Formats: sequence, structure tokens, C-alpha cells
Amino acid sequence: MKRNILVTGGVGFIGSHLVRLLVNKYPKYHIINMDVLTYAGNLENLKDIEHKENYSFVKCDICDFKKVKQVFVDYKIDSVIHLAAESHVDRSIEDPFSFAQTNVMGTLSLLQAAKSYWENNFENKLFYHVSTDEVYGSLGKTGYFTEKTSYDPHSPYSASKASSDHFARAFCDTYDLPVVISNCSNNYGAYQFPEKLIPLFINNIVNNKPLPVYGEGKNVRDWLYVEDHVVAIDKIFHDGKIGETYNIGGFNEWKNIDLVKVIIKVTDRLLGRKEGSSEKLITYVTDRSGHDLRYAIDSTKLKNELGWEPSLQFEEGIEKTVRWYLDNKKWMDRVTSGDYQEYYNKMYK
Repeated sequence: MKRNILVTGGVGFIGSHLVRLLVNKYPKYHIINMDVLTYAGNLENLKDIEHKENYSFVKCDICDFKKVKQVFVDYKIDSVIHLAAESHVDRSIEDPFSFAQTNVMGTLSLLQAAKSYWENNFENKLFYHVSTDEVYGSLGKTGYFTEKTSYDPHSPYSASKASSDHFARAFCDTYDLPVVISNCSNNYGAYQFPEKLIPLFINNIVNNKPLPVYGEGKNVRDWLYVEDHVVAIDKIFHDGKIGETYNIGGFNEWKNIDLVKVIIKVTDRLLGRKEGSSEKLITYVTDRSGHDLRYAIDSTKLKNELGWEPSLQFEEGIEKTVRWYLDNKKWMDRVTSGDYQEYYNKMYK
């Protein structure tokens, strides 16, 4: 079956991995990658597939409703996988308005454009909204987020994503728009912009810079290898039930400080340094406002209903990830120049 799939945010971290998978796996699908190319969007992430016949790139802001509607018309869009978002919690604390604009109004723009273009002919159509486990709030020392967990967002970022989830469900309930949603845990892997913990720390270890750890480093996160995540998205896109939500997690809980020590150990070893020698770079900084203590996600529904589970254990995934950043120093050098440097100095002074 031929499809014209609009992927938003497709030159970002998760988006670029998804676009690559879809373009290579489904030659009969036309993948339209729509991205506004903010600081975290990098066309170089897709140099290996940019000349494929079933791939097109469109520069467009999801908040530009008129232009978004035209993209649907021009490319005869029959499916949307929506990943475009402002996604860094620290930035949301600095600038909540931008997060509301992109994550809420941008999602609403896409939903309305899909509804308008498909004109109630929803057969073989799908709007897939990709979201985060942060909408669920914080857990205590035990328990897991399930698809039934009530929303309790604590940061401007998670509040904006929770709102976008609600709008997606509202369009499904009110207009019968065929919607499916997934909520994932923290992703890691190649091509991640180095404001996020893992690539940031790898880069800082390489350059002997401080490793800023919030509070006492006791916050717990579940980690999901990005290539496993996009396989799950592919599975949900093709086999998920309309109106359903699926949690995607890595079954990998780590305290931040323990995670940092694993990154140090692997990076030191691959750099030919004494393992653990970079622990001296750990610097404890003032904790983030509203910092959720623990996230842990239960992916049982996805495993039981669609047969997905992560392929890599964390130690294997982190080894591959560190190797990629060390082997792609030019990529890292380019993305860590200019505006990134100003932002870095501001956030971690």
C-alpha cells in the first residue's frame, strides 16, 4: 500500500532516526519530513538518505497553519507522525511561552489541518502523536507509569506536552479523527543534541570540562535506546488501535549519579584513560525547580498487544552511543558552536 506520511520534527534526534527507518524500510511510502530547523534540528543527521526518491524535506513551522494546510494539499498527506516539539525542561523553565506555542498550538494546527484536509474521510488515515512520560508527573520509590496513570505535569515542558496529548484525544473523541498516542521514557543514542545529559557528559569528559549533576544526583530515570524507540513507533503506526495510548520504556532505571559514573567509565576506557579517572569532573549544581524524583514506565501493554520489547540492555546501548560520539567528533564540534555555547554558559555557569 502506498502512503504519504508527514513526519514532523524529522531532523531532530528521535525524528531523524524514525525518518531513516521509514525511508529505508518502506520504499513505497513517500516520507515527507517537515521541520522548522531550530537549534536542535540538523539536516546533516539525514545526509545518508536525503537523495532517496521516496524522501522529501519541507521547511515549515507547525504553528503556521496556512502553510501546514498547504503541505497536506501539496503532498496528499494521508498519515502524520508528530514529533516536532520543544523538549528540554531547562529551556521550558526559562521560556514557557515558546513551549506552549510550539507544543500546544503547533499540535492543534496539525490536528486541524488533518481534520480539514481529510474531510471526514478517515479510512486508512492516521494521526500519531508522540509524547513523553513526563506528563505523568513523579513517582515515589516504587510503582510504574501505566497508560491508566493520571496526568500530573510539574514543568512547563510537561504541562505543554500534557495539553497537546489532551487535544489529540479531544479530536479523536469529538471528530472521530483517527488518533494514536505513545508516551516514551528518556531516549539516548546517536545524533542527540548535547544539551541532554548523555551527549553533554560524553563531550565534557572528552574536553575535561565539569559534569554538572543536579542536586545530589538521586533522581531516577528510565532510559530507552532511540533505535528501539523508533521500532516501537513503526509497530504502533502499523498495528496500534485507534484511540489507544501506548507506553514505551526501556526497562532501565538509573539514578542520575550512577548513570554518570557508567558514562565516565565507558568514555574513559574508550579514550584510553584510566577507568573512572574523570569522576573528578563531577560537579554538583543547584537542583532544577520542580525536578521530578523518579520516572519509570511500564511497557507491558505494548509487549503483550504488539510484541515489542527493547533489543538492547543499557550497558550495550551506552557503549554504542559513546563510540558514536567519539567517532563523530566533527558532528559534535559543529553543533556545539555559536548559540549552543551561549546557552551552555548560561545554564551551567
